[in-house]
Amino acid sequence: MKIVPSILSENYDDFVLRLRQAEPLTDYVQIDIMDGVFVGTKSFPAEMIGGVETGLSFEVHLMVEAPGQIVAKIRNRGLRKVIYHFESKVDHDGILTELRGLGLDAGLAVRPETAVQECLGVAGRVGTLLFLTVDPGKYGSPFRSEVLAKIAEARRIFPEKTIAVDGGVSLDNLHLFYGIGVDYVCVGSRIFIDGKPEDNFRKFLIRLKEIEERQA
Repeated sequence: MKIVPSILSENYDDFVLRLRQAEPLTDYVQIDIMDGVFVGTKSFPAEMIGGVETGLSFEVHLMVEAPGQIVAKIRNRGLRKVIYHFESKVDHDGILTELRGLGLDAGLAVRPETAVQECLGVAGRVGTLLFLTVDPGKYGSPFRSEVLAKIAEARRIFPEKTIAVDGGVSLDNLHLFYGIGVDYVCVGSRIFIDGKPEDNFRKFLIRLKEIEERQA
């Protein structure tokens, strides 16, 4: 299992600051894009990602009502994967075809209230399933433990698929995700919020190593 820093920023300057803070820590991050409609918070404009030079590879998590309108605006050589929400207003065939044409991996995000059975048809066509374990749109939302059973169900149905978790991940519950076969967890506020991202990220890596050794 891997720890992926998640960057959620309402303004561009804050986004760049957190991106620079992440660069010494890792080679891969998640960037959240929000439209103020699908979730109550609005991020900096997606097209501004194209103006940032970074050595990091990254995925974007589109918490937006119309992801098909956003994909074409994101241009950066570091972009590897686009994750959009099953619950958004989207032509699944169209966006998946577009992502393949751009050479990008596709992921499907699922809100806590959406059952796995509802999205099986689309889930089978993407490489990554991202399960939200909080109500999306802001740092620090409460962890919803009922999603764990849904993640375990998805792992049984899709044994070869990449499964990720976003939201509410802490040092105290990290073992829960490891135990049900999650491939990577996205951590935002618990890395960036107190201005000590290097220390916080290291704590997660130490905790993960402890879990791996205990379950080896």
